[in-house]
Order: sequence, then structure tokens, then C-alpha cells
Amino acid sequence: MNSKAEILKKIKQNQPQNTTDLPDLELLNSDNPNVLETYKTVLKGIGGETVEVAGYQDILDFIRNNYSPDRRIITTIPELSEVASLNWKNDDPHTLQDVELAIISGHFGVAENSAIWVTDDILGQRVAPFIAQYLAIIIKKSDILATMQLAYKKIGNLEYGFGTFIAGPSKTADIEQSLVLGAHGARGLIVFLLD
Repeated sequence: MNSKAEILKKIKQNQPQNTTDLPDLELLNSDNPNVLETYKTVLKGIGGETVEVAGYQDILDFIRNNYSPDRRIITTIPELSEVASLNWKNDDPHTLQDVELAIISGHFGVAENSAIWVTDDILGQRVAPFIAQYLAIIIKKSDILATMQLAYKKIGNLEYGFGTFIAGPSKTADIEQSLVLGAHGARGLIVFLLD
């Protein structure tokens, strides 16, 4: 018997006697009344902001009150064309370097880490959420899942060209604990939670 076979034989003979079943993650589902509050708390903890809105008019008002009309704002959402440009999706990605705010939709959010699932069919351009100074993503409150396990179950058999989870503003820290926001993407993230 070679050494590999001998090692595997010993491992097989020395398995633990008592095994514990894995927890049933189906118990944590979107019907849980704490999912929305968990999402908001986690996002705040990683530096993002949530704004609960009843509709697109509330988002328009927020943008008008918090962002200068002199700065470049882009969106993929026609309802927000009063405050943001829709005519950028076919531009060279390098021309997006001066974008102050990009506003996009997300498919769904995940409460445990405040991640939002986005795919290229709703991004306009893949680079948009990562090159803008600030990012706003709109998701429905009813589209927040409790765990990443539920999220992966939801996207498991879908077909998409590009997809990613975005959670919080971009940040990195070195060994001396110097935190840098916007290192690899947006310096700030607002999640509009739509009724």
C-alpha cells in the first residue's frame, strides 16, 4: 500500500463518532419580520445608508436635495431622467470617470451582509457602479432575502453574462488601520428601499 492510500485509510478509520446535523437555513427566510431591520443595520455598520421611499418621486426629491445639479449624475432608470442622464450606456467607459452619482436598480438584497445582486442587464455598463464617486441602488423591501444561502439558491440556475454582489461603499485598510474609502469603487452607497 502506498503512503497516500495509507493516509486515507487512517483518516477513514478515525472519523468522529458524534455528528451534528447542519442547521436548517430554510427557517431564515424573507418572511422573517427582522429581515428589513437587519439589512438596514448591517448596511449602516459597513458605511452605507438606507433611505426608505414610497416611490420614484421621493428618490427625485432626495437627489435634488442632496446632490448638486452641476455634478454629473447617471442612471439606468427612466423615471429618474429629470435629475440624471440616461444617454451614457454606449459611451466609452473611460468617459464615466467624472460621474458623481450612478443610480441603478438591484435585483434583490441580502440582510446578513447587506449585499445587493446586480447583473449587466440592469447596469448599463459594468464599470458604472465602480467608477462613480457615489452609488445609489434601488431595491424593493420585499426583495430582501435573509441569507447568502437563499441568495445563491435564487441565482443558481439563472443565466447572465455578468453578475456581482455589491455591499457598502468601497473601502480598504492597511496594517496600520488607515481606512480608505473609495479605494476600489464608490466612496458612498445609498440604498433606496422601495415600498
